[in-house]
Amino acid sequence: TSLVRNWEAEAAKFTPWMKRLVVSGPDRRRVFGSIPGANLVITSYALLQRDLEDAYLDKEFSVIVLDEAQHIKNRTTRNAQSVKSLRGVQKLVLTGTPVENSVSDVWSIFDFLLPDYLGDYSTFKDRTEQAVQQGGKIGAAALEKLRQKIHPFILRRLKKDVAKDLPDKIVRISYCTMSAEQQRLTNELRMRAKAASTKFEMLAVLMRMRQIANHPALVEKGAADSGKIEAFFDVLDEAMAGGHRALVFSQFVSMLSILRRELDARGVRYCYLDGSTKDRLGECRKFNQSDIPVFLISLHAGGTGLNLTGADTVIHFDPWWNPAVENQATDRAHRIG
Repeated sequence: TSLVRNWEAEAAKFTPWMKRLVVSGPDRRRVFGSIPGANLVITSYALLQRDLEDAYLDKEFSVIVLDEAQHIKNRTTRNAQSVKSLRGVQKLVLTGTPVENSVSDVWSIFDFLLPDYLGDYSTFKDRTEQAVQQGGKIGAAALEKLRQKIHPFILRRLKKDVAKDLPDKIVRISYCTMSAEQQRLTNELRMRAKAASTKFEMLAVLMRMRQIANHPALVEKGAADSGKIEAFFDVLDEAMAGGHRALVFSQFVSMLSILRRELDARGVRYCYLDGSTKDRLGECRKFNQSDIPVFLISLHAGGTGLNLTGADTVIHFDPWWNPAVENQATDRAHRIG
């Protein structure tokens, strides 16, 4: 929802002649009557669900554009059902992650773009999805057939093709030695992992291990410092000494809180964004337009939809399960600007 204002700012920059209307906030019903007079109507998936009947169902749009279209990958969700109720002459979707779970993600997106083009879901499941899941020659043939069918409707833009002057991304992995406290807690969890009887128990143990690898205080009050903190500040101090500015991502908001305390103690200025941040766009603008060297960001809250071209360095304090999520977050900075 907060990224709606980001789209408004981008539209003001690139298409200032368009009459823009943001449908957001608790008083948004007041602007429903202004929708027919606007060139560009901007809202979120969550608000579209609530306002569908009162604001959109009786209208036809020239173009309907879905950003972060993976939000409709599950055909049964209200997100998917509400956008598929809209009427539009032309439809476009933008997504960096078209397939996350299975080819059914693609079916749901194409069901919005070109209804019935891939057939109804039960037929698609029988002829394509199950064949792909089966693997082998049958799966490869089904996947190739699907690829040929959807290829004419996909424009895939690679960064190296459209931004030839963008420098290559230099990736560095820093390995950190655990503190004695971290090692002790990890050894305890390894014993629990051996006794885990379900996948959920195992995942819970793995998550605790990830937290301990960051800082033992995430799982145990009053725990000793982390070896990772020292390694982090080695990297950060080196970057700041070279005049670089860094985005710092963590999946754990509690870890960001620890980093905030450490930065405060060292007198380092920073910006901050997590799921509770009200003015996300304002915080991004503050960072981009200043010389503040550090921006602490929750991976889930700030990994997509933000332009953070004020930074040239990205630090992932903890790796995420899915590398594509990390790459998306890194790309907040690795772009022309």
